[in-house]
Amino acid sequence: MEKIEVGEILTLSYEDDQEQDYEVLGALDIEGVEYIAVGLVEDVEQESDEDIDVFFLRVEESGEFFDIETEEEFEKVSAAFDQSLKEEE
Repeated sequence: MEKIEVGEILTLSYEDDQEQDYEVLGALDIEGVEYIAVGLVEDVEQESDEDIDVFFLRVEESGEFFDIETEEEFEKVSAAFDQSLKEEE
């Protein structure tokens, strides 16, 4: 499976046949699981950093993306991304 790069545009399909384009804002490996932070392309292009809704997705070995399902997992991933942003500053 190819590594997902920051800045890459992903088109995700939903059950109701709608598609949305997301820009990858970050990628992290947490405890052996790859996660990505994404924002809607139109938000990323138009907004300042504070106004972007960021979504976290788990990347499976198959290359499929899954929503984070538990509050604990969300908190862990959110904290890890926050920490990585602080380290970049």
